[in-house]
Amino acid sequence: MKGLIGRKLGMTQIFDEQGVMVPVTVLEVGPCYVTQLKTPASDGYAAVQLGYGEVPEHRLTKGERGHLKQKNLPTLRTLREFRVREEELAEFKLGQKLLADLFAEGDLVDVTGTSKGKGFQGGVKRHGFNRQPKTHGQSDRERAPGAAGAGSTPGRVYKGKRAPGHMGHRRVTVQNLRVVRVDPERNLLAVRGAVPGPKNGLVMVSLARKNKR
Repeated sequence: MKGLIGRKLGMTQIFDEQGVMVPVTVLEVGPCYVTQLKTPASDGYAAVQLGYGEVPEHRLTKGERGHLKQKNLPTLRTLREFRVREEELAEFKLGQKLLADLFAEGDLVDVTGTSKGKGFQGGVKRHGFNRQPKTHGQSDRERAPGAAGAGSTPGRVYKGKRAPGHMGHRRVTVQNLRVVRVDPERNLLAVRGAVPGPKNGLVMVSLARKNKR
């Protein structure tokens, strides 16, 4: 298992050895601490729980403080799990510190984040619906979705029908992004392409599950 928690710093561009411009997203990953090891015997599955982001003690709940204090760990704001195979658990120890050098240039990674929230949006923006005609008498129905039902049978709108509503602010995973640069001193990764979420948004980076190579 290779996985870290971090935050998105923003996008920039770098040039490779051939002088080709590469658009990259810079991520600050780690330092992360191993806060719990879950085994099939005790929890029914194998996973490594990591903690990220040191904060003052009063920022955590009493239960969170107790969970970390009994393992002599710093007060960490974010806890996330990474599923592993049972035999991989032996590679980790409670309190172990993981840094950006866990990844290497050329690795393919999956990045999970929360997409930007865009509030309530209409069907044209949210789902790409076509607009209605601008002429023939109507003056205020141009971007309205129009009829959504189906007459007397079934006489209702089917559940799951695409319609205007809340857009964004969802968990999104972008797969198979190539790691272009690794800066272990500052715990930075530069991955090719875009990553979901705003600047300073929380992200989880792990080795690609559907590696195309």
